[in-house]
Amino acid sequence: MAAAPAARNGVSVLGSDAKAPFELPPLPYGFDALEPHIDKATMQIHHDKHHAAYVKNLNEAVKGSSYENLTLEEILAKVRAEDKAVRNNAGGHYNHSLFWKLLSPKKSAPSDKLKAAINESFTSWDKFQEIFNTAAKGVFGSGWAWLIVTPGKKLSVVATPNQDNPLMENIVKERGTPILALDVWEHAYYLKYHNVRAEYITAFWNAVNWTEVDRLYAEAK
Repeated sequence: MAAAPAARNGVSVLGSDAKAPFELPPLPYGFDALEPHIDKATMQIHHDKHHAAYVKNLNEAVKGSSYENLTLEEILAKVRAEDKAVRNNAGGHYNHSLFWKLLSPKKSAPSDKLKAAINESFTSWDKFQEIFNTAAKGVFGSGWAWLIVTPGKKLSVVATPNQDNPLMENIVKERGTPILALDVWEHAYYLKYHNVRAEYITAFWNAVNWTEVDRLYAEAK
């Protein structure tokens, strides 16, 4: 991500100079590494089919446009609601690139600093999880739940529809730097959890890569 957007929008998921043509990043673990919480078949289809499609379609959407020479984060900061193909596919590429890093088969725990910030913002860890879970359950149809660092350096839980995310300044109501994300599109959980999204949300907490969340929180501040 370029220096100016980094100061405004926080951290990059692809690197400082990632521009079109964008590429599908590899998973940082095996397809079966998150079992039993997220199954192998879901991960393989989610990464190799869904995410790959967003990358392909994003490259096609930005070609010859004013977005063509921008980094992914710069695209997100500038994209307008009417630029639907860029909006949907840039969001899909960013959201998934971040999501894979926020999951891990290794057990981890949030740092004392992050826990203190969460307690300050939400009164308790349990209350934070309740608010996040409610946001994830409450997404109508497809979308994402997020923990973000706001421009005022506060923590907030928000939800977005489809592939929108909190970096889309011209689209979202509350902008911020994402440090935790949960994909609640049906393709993220339907093979294992069918229509019971709540079970998938509960399982998600067993696979969170808190080391990465801590890093993103530190860099966002």
